[in-house]
Amino acid sequence: MSLLRESCLYRLWLAFWASYLDSSLSRLIRRVENWCGRQVETSFLLQPLCREGVVARGWPDSLLCRLLNVIIDLPARILRWLYGLLQPALEDSFFARLAFSFGDSSAAALSWLILFLWVIPYDYWNNAYSLMAFGFLLLLFHAGAMHRHSWRLDLTHIGFYPLMVFGSMILAVVFSHVRVLSTRFLVYHISAALCVLVTVSAVQHIRDLKRIAAGAGVCVLISSAYGVIQRIQGVEVNASYVDLKLNEGMPGRVFSFYENPNTFAEVLLLLLPLVLALALSAKRTRWRLGWGAVFIIGSVAMAMTYSRASWVGFACALVVLVFLWRPRLLPPFLLLCCLAVPLLPDTVWNRILTIGNTSDSSTASRFPLYDAALRVIQRSPVSGAGLGTAAVQSYIKRYSLYKGIAPFVHAHNFYLEVWIEAGLLGIASFLAAMLWNIKRAAHTVRHCPDSAARTITCGAAAALCGSMVCGLADYLWNYPRVLCIFWFVFAVALSGVKLCQNSQDE
Repeated sequence: MSLLRESCLYRLWLAFWASYLDSSLSRLIRRVENWCGRQVETSFLLQPLCREGVVARGWPDSLLCRLLNVIIDLPARILRWLYGLLQPALEDSFFARLAFSFGDSSAAALSWLILFLWVIPYDYWNNAYSLMAFGFLLLLFHAGAMHRHSWRLDLTHIGFYPLMVFGSMILAVVFSHVRVLSTRFLVYHISAALCVLVTVSAVQHIRDLKRIAAGAGVCVLISSAYGVIQRIQGVEVNASYVDLKLNEGMPGRVFSFYENPNTFAEVLLLLLPLVLALALSAKRTRWRLGWGAVFIIGSVAMAMTYSRASWVGFACALVVLVFLWRPRLLPPFLLLCCLAVPLLPDTVWNRILTIGNTSDSSTASRFPLYDAALRVIQRSPVSGAGLGTAAVQSYIKRYSLYKGIAPFVHAHNFYLEVWIEAGLLGIASFLAAMLWNIKRAAHTVRHCPDSAARTITCGAAAALCGSMVCGLADYLWNYPRVLCIFWFVFAVALSGVKLCQNSQDE
């Protein structure tokens, strides 16, 4: 580190940064930042967009929230009652003390579980693993709650809108075009719901939040390193993934432990902002350098996926992260991004130029998909076709709504696919949950005194923003493993907001 600090490059950076802070541009940016902050707090037009709505504010004290908390906490209450009756025997039992010890470390178990779950190769993956793993974590949490009266399954901080999303998924099965097909997909959403419930409930302290973010970061390191190794060994060019005429000379797209390069890119899109947040919030230099190296390796792997929608989403996520973390750094960050454009490899730059090009076969193939999805909405706008891509495919085939050449897999649009699967309630609650969580995180971090909680919350909110942008051209829930990762990041944002609010109260 002493060599780095004594280098000419480091001294040049310090001189540049000092001159920037003393410049008129920096003072102008600070004035604009303060003005924007005042507008958010006092503007008649912006206040309704930035403050919590009536439903969100009233949720913690509502009768429904209290009733659901009582119901979901019933098993823990029974276990605590049994612990009171059998406390001497349980305290003397080796196995009971072992169970309590594991239960007290639910957040640590969650971090290891995410790591192992998300690096299982596709050939060995089974979607039942997620349900089994998060069900096991729920049992661990109850083991810890048995002798800790303050531990509760936390529906209050999860909020009303996410519960509406999962409720709409159940209704999508009830009103499905083919219930048998939709029931299988409901299991995947139950796994995601357990992930949110356990994550928000298990995160009690900032060290828990860091730990689960670190588990996701190690997953990024392993999967990205394997993706780089794939590139070195060589990946066969797949004509179904890329237009060979417009992307001449482009190498094969890496996919790491996942079947599809787009899926791998979506995983990186969701988790890389958390890695960057760990690097920015680390107090020790070696951890900053370590997480920074992981972020660079992950970014290189992201480039090698050649996934355009994820690239755009990732760029938006970085902009949002910088804006939420240090708004005054946004202009120099954008300047550095512009300066980095000439350094991009030719294959990456040529791939970027195909964005929006209707001559590209991949882009052109999406229009019949969008048309079929809109036809489903016209026929069944309220209930949709049913939960899951299989029910939608069956519905479209039955009524001959798809006019494309390639088989219809999904709508290749997050919002259209959620609508045609879960109906009007599903898309409305989904949009409300995303906007509520992102808006709440953005508002909370402005007043959070804990640096680590603030930065990780910024990273999770930025990842959600990036996924929403990526969702304009892709469907992130096509693979159940990505579905769980998406809701895990959603839960990290909720947990960060909870810790930030607790630190403000203290």
